[in-house]
Amino acid sequence: MADLVFEKQHVRRSGSYYRTRRQILKACKLFALALVLLYTLFPYYWAIVSSTKQGNELYDSALVPALNFHYYLQLLDNPVFMHSLLNSAYVAVSSTFLSLVIGLTAAYALGRIDFPQKRLMLMIVLMISIFPQVVVLSGMFELINWLGLFNRPSGLILTYLLSTVPFTTWILTTFIREFPRELEEAAIIDGCSHFRILTRIFLPLMGPSLASTGILAFILAWNEFLFALTFTLTDENRTVPVAIGLIAGDSRYEYPFGQIMAASVAVTLPLIVLVLIFQRRIVAGLTAGAVKG
Repeated sequence: MADLVFEKQHVRRSGSYYRTRRQILKACKLFALALVLLYTLFPYYWAIVSSTKQGNELYDSALVPALNFHYYLQLLDNPVFMHSLLNSAYVAVSSTFLSLVIGLTAAYALGRIDFPQKRLMLMIVLMISIFPQVVVLSGMFELINWLGLFNRPSGLILTYLLSTVPFTTWILTTFIREFPRELEEAAIIDGCSHFRILTRIFLPLMGPSLASTGILAFILAWNEFLFALTFTLTDENRTVPVAIGLIAGDSRYEYPFGQIMAASVAVTLPLIVLVLIFQRRIVAGLTAGAVKG
């Protein structure tokens, strides 16, 4: 009888121990999540705080914004910066649209059509997508000059396709492979061509994947700096990252920290709004094909 009571007490202690252990693990996970959020969100919050300070206030370590929007008003009154915003929007939207069109057709060929050396083609696409920009900079400069697109936004669209097309092709290929073969076989029996299968059957089903891939390609084009700095010369054709990098102070000894922070916040806000609007489609697209069956 005494042994039975001891075993019951031991079981009770074990149950309490495991409950405590689960609570500690949960608290550790929440603490780790808080650290990750602090690490990722604090730089942007500090940029907001710094953009509302002026003069000696910039050297103050206070974490509360000063609520002085003088630098933002300066940006709105700056025609060069506002025009660079329009240039960035035009270049990013155009390059994203073209990369989705080209990447979708290439992804269909690589994901649904059997032809020799298909795996080699996929590896080439992956290798191109990870090439450093400096490697192709001189060649792209000669090509842009030869086409007469130097110092034009259309030249930037062409150069951005070098990075966005391989990226969208690789991502969309993984999505398009997950569709069942029965859909394609039934369409072929009904006499559909490959183009009709892609546009009438697969395309309506790829809304989430196209949204997520398009958002990532748009961010990639919106934040690009090296090509935009190299292939544009005048303020009328520069994009936002280059315009921010060329912001100057009132004198050669002044570093315009507040203006740069305000411009960085203003440039990042459209991306945040875009992600918040399409967040459900982005999550659905990124998780599509993750689980088979």
